[in-house]
Amino acid sequence: MSRFDELVDRRNTQSLKWDVAENELPMWVADMDFKTAPEITEAILKRAEHGVFGYSITPDEWYDAYINWWGRRHGLAMEKDWLIFCTGVVPAISSVVRKLTSIAENVIVITPAYNIFFNSIYNNGRNIVECKMKYEEGKYSLDFEDLEEKCKDPQSTLLILCNPHNPTGLIWTEAELARIGEICARNNVTVLSDEIHCDITLPGKEYTPFAKVSDICAQNSVTCIAPTKTFNIAGLQTAAVCVPNKDLRHKVWRALNTDEVAEGNVFSVNAAVAAFTYGESWLEELKEYLAQNRLFAEKFIEENIPSIYAVKGEATYLMWLDCSKTGVDSDTLSAHIRSTTGLFVSTGSIYRGDGKYFLRMNLACPRSRLEDGLNRLKEAIERL
Repeated sequence: MSRFDELVDRRNTQSLKWDVAENELPMWVADMDFKTAPEITEAILKRAEHGVFGYSITPDEWYDAYINWWGRRHGLAMEKDWLIFCTGVVPAISSVVRKLTSIAENVIVITPAYNIFFNSIYNNGRNIVECKMKYEEGKYSLDFEDLEEKCKDPQSTLLILCNPHNPTGLIWTEAELARIGEICARNNVTVLSDEIHCDITLPGKEYTPFAKVSDICAQNSVTCIAPTKTFNIAGLQTAAVCVPNKDLRHKVWRALNTDEVAEGNVFSVNAAVAAFTYGESWLEELKEYLAQNRLFAEKFIEENIPSIYAVKGEATYLMWLDCSKTGVDSDTLSAHIRSTTGLFVSTGSIYRGDGKYFLRMNLACPRSRLEDGLNRLKEAIERL
């Protein structure tokens, strides 16, 4: 039995995900139903036992943890000066949008995409410009010609890239990232790369950090990274921003400090250090378990729900479900699924692009809970 088979009761724990009715099963927001690596819990308990929780600094150990992890696992030789602590990837994105663009300028997003990107753009008075991905024979690809056109507009000043991609689970190739970098640099569009899902890939599959691809990519980019998705510690609010370009880094540093999101709490730094220093074996177990969950879900859907197609993602623990054969839009479909079976999945429309006929389902849970969710999905589709 795997440690990830444990059914952890998350109700009545102020969980956003599990703030649902008693009969409902939430498989929507991207956090996992697994306990984090024990080394992280141990580090938090050890710090808590001290009993004094005053203002904190960011020690050298924090920088070393990020540098060693990205160097060892992802082949990116980061320097200490490149890194800035931040309370989260989303706060960083919003700060960067405010600092690197002006009101009424365009921020390009490759869609469908993580819906909170749109909040960071819209709430700050910038224009959302979609570069819609191509979807052919169950696979996604980037429309480079469309990207070039969007970047050529002088009003376009920033591209938000999701690497790996949420919600499709696509891992961008090095060649694709290089071409994105060249197009953006040629048109004076800065790239903001959200790489929070980078460590959750299928065994044997590896993502490429955008800043690793070329000097062009490194010098024209801001990368957001964190242990939070990987180790299920989003509630600790700990992340980092990596900016190789000195001038660009100063602007981002000023943005994060102006918005007061560049200081950690007494647990956030310790948790990150423990995750990247001692969490590797736990992560390898997790990746294998999630890979088996994905295979289980794909097989179940193929055999039992022929009107739905599971897009073959290679990263994240999220499954992007093509429901176009049902003929029902995702808003109506997700509401029907929840009202009839209690299964709560994300409606694809919020991710824009072609999401109108897609659903997003979170697979990061014990196998028995996943099976329950899939059976509920099957029942709901049969009752359409």
